[in-house]
Formats: sequence, C-alpha cells, structure tokens
Amino acid sequence: MKKNMGLLDKVIRIALSVAIMAMILNGQLRGTAAIVLGIVVLMLILTSVIGTCHVYIPFGIDTRSKKQKAEVTKEENEDKPT
Repeated sequence: MKKNMGLLDKVIRIALSVAIMAMILNGQLRGTAAIVLGIVVLMLILTSVIGTCHVYIPFGIDTRSKKQKAEVTKEENEDKPT
C-alpha cells in the first residue's frame, strides 16, 4: 500500500488519540460517545502505524514531505530489476 502520511500528520493523530483515551479512562467520556471515539482512536493509531490514510486516497492527498517522497521513489527504483 502506498504511504501518504507525513510525520506531522502521524504525530497529530497520535497526540489526539492519547488525549481522547485519557478522557475515556478518566471517565470524562462515557457511553456511546466513549465507544465511538474509542473506535476512532484505534483507526487513528492504525493509520499512523501503517502510514496510509484511506480517506486521503480518493482526494489525492499526500502529507509527506518532498524528502520523504524522494526516499520512497529512490527505494522503489532500487527494488526494480534492470
């Protein structure tokens, strides 16, 4: 799967996940809201770990820096047989 998330995007998602989980664990969020946001937290963490956001794909969004894109292109070119 093609990566489309930059470092800042991942950090923001992880920070948001930590904040939401803290609210759930402290009892500030309960019931249906806690369940729904718990699922959102899992999705945010999963997308951060794999580096791909499926919501970005149809819109062509890529938050990686030019340097990150260049590194991936270089690796892809090295892997291709000549």
